[in-house]
Amino acid sequence: MSLNRRRIKQRTRRSERVHEKIRAVSDRPRLVVFRSLKHFYGQVVDDKTGNTLCACSTLELENLSGDKKVRAKTVGLELAKRALENNIKEVALDRGRFLYHGRVQAFAEGAREGGLTF
Repeated sequence: MSLNRRRIKQRTRRSERVHEKIRAVSDRPRLVVFRSLKHFYGQVVDDKTGNTLCACSTLELENLSGDKKVRAKTVGLELAKRALENNIKEVALDRGRFLYHGRVQAFAEGAREGGLTF
């Protein structure tokens, strides 16, 4: 098996494993994370209704400086602020196929500092 196929398979397995754990605590909305090479996205989704309750990304925020980790943490803080405005205090972190490391970890720490619990 080629290296690329193995990595894709690992990402898929990781994503499925994370989603199964989140389904176990489905009474809380999901804090969904997506990162691309340039930007970072986060949104709070209610699975019962299928609606996005609030969202934030590096595209929306202006005057962001620093490296990608600092930007991800800023997105986490802003998303936590928006979630608290909508009376959302507890969420389940859905990191998807991404490892809890680097930008994803910085985002989660920013969301926790902003007042969200997960």
